[in-house]
Amino acid sequence: MSYTESIGSRTYRFADLKTLLAKASPQRSGDQLAGIAAASEEERVAAKMALAQVPLRTFLNDPLIPYEADEVTRLIIDDHSAQAFAEISHLTVGDFRNWLLRTATETDALTRITQGLTPEMVAAVSKLMRNQDLITAARKRPVITRFRNTVGLPGRMSVRLQPNHPTDDVKGIAASMLDGLMYGCGDALIGINPASDNLAAITKLLQMIDDFRQRYQVPTQSCVLTHVTSTIAAIEKGAPVDLVFQSIAGTEKANTSFGISLALLQEAYDAGLSLQRGTVGSNLMYFETGQGSALSADAHFGVDQQTCEARAYAVARKFEPFLVNTVVGFIGPEYLYDGKQITRAGLEDHFCGKLLGVPMGCDICYTNHAEADQDDMDNLLTLLGVAGINFIMGVPGADDVMLNYQSTSFHDALYVRDVLGLRRAPEFEEWLESMQIIDERGALIGASARQPLLEGARDWMGIA
Repeated sequence: MSYTESIGSRTYRFADLKTLLAKASPQRSGDQLAGIAAASEEERVAAKMALAQVPLRTFLNDPLIPYEADEVTRLIIDDHSAQAFAEISHLTVGDFRNWLLRTATETDALTRITQGLTPEMVAAVSKLMRNQDLITAARKRPVITRFRNTVGLPGRMSVRLQPNHPTDDVKGIAASMLDGLMYGCGDALIGINPASDNLAAITKLLQMIDDFRQRYQVPTQSCVLTHVTSTIAAIEKGAPVDLVFQSIAGTEKANTSFGISLALLQEAYDAGLSLQRGTVGSNLMYFETGQGSALSADAHFGVDQQTCEARAYAVARKFEPFLVNTVVGFIGPEYLYDGKQITRAGLEDHFCGKLLGVPMGCDICYTNHAEADQDDMDNLLTLLGVAGINFIMGVPGADDVMLNYQSTSFHDALYVRDVLGLRRAPEFEEWLESMQIIDERGALIGASARQPLLEGARDWMGIA
């Protein structure tokens, strides 16, 4: 089915729904690279006008990637709830935007329709929304998950403590981990990107974190972000695996390029569940995504990169994850050129994930060859804090020395918590108070009070 829209004397024609969505997307370098972006702002406006008139039912009847050719499409269609969709089934995309932004549409309503939404529906409506609209709607849709603590409660924001090291040196990682904990970070998880997939090295890191966690009774969870097959192997060897990690994308072909399938993810999920390591809940999958991943694998099938990204959240939703992280500026300026595009993408991802019932966090980041700087990251950090983001990154100095990109620091987390009045996960906050790291208001206590814990942990880990 084709779509048309006239502006003045000019009529724009869009060959199909896939083309219409791509042309309606805000400007970004990835869609330009793929040759699917609007040729002008006028064409983009025309596409938005035409998209606003498309009934939501259309997305169920006209898959962007054929059902028989893609297991992600099959997952989206097969898991769709007609009952949950009934409440909004009469709406167009434009009507849906208005419905989302009504004051009367609150958390209960957004929760009721979650299983009736497809990624394409939420991607489509996001293209009609300003940044403030994305923030307003996402803020009304908290997604709460539990493993050893509770993440995603309204008024709270967690931090992934990311103590990476370029050679996986255990003492170097431990030093960064202690640094982050002294700043009150780590309630989302302590998560290490290993320099290699060596099973012995992965197991050593997992054991180090778990030994520390048990010694000091820290109510958090750990993860070494290796390929899911390596995690399964670690589980089989008896390693103390908490969260099971994998990068995912929105098409079967892109996931194949990552060496995964839905069946493999199910195997990993079942393996993680078998350990029964959660104490307050059993959400245990940790997924990372990013706009442009399908395009970089030549696996986007002409679908715009933001819609492909939203489709990845359908994959995530299937496995009831503890955390999902859009690593928004990591892939590079070929996909998100500058600070403005990174900011917009981060807000889109958070909005789409939350509407789909996914516990969204964001690595607010950029590569050194992007047209962006730390001021852009401050802006996005603040906007996502207002929008109700589940978690952000805590990287020593905001500079990841292993992955070589710029993110957010322990100090950035202190800033956004202070100015927005955001607390940590409740179980983790209680532990920080008991260890005299924070006071009852959540503020850091002076260094002298924290010194005994710091010195004891250093001695135990052999850190000078």
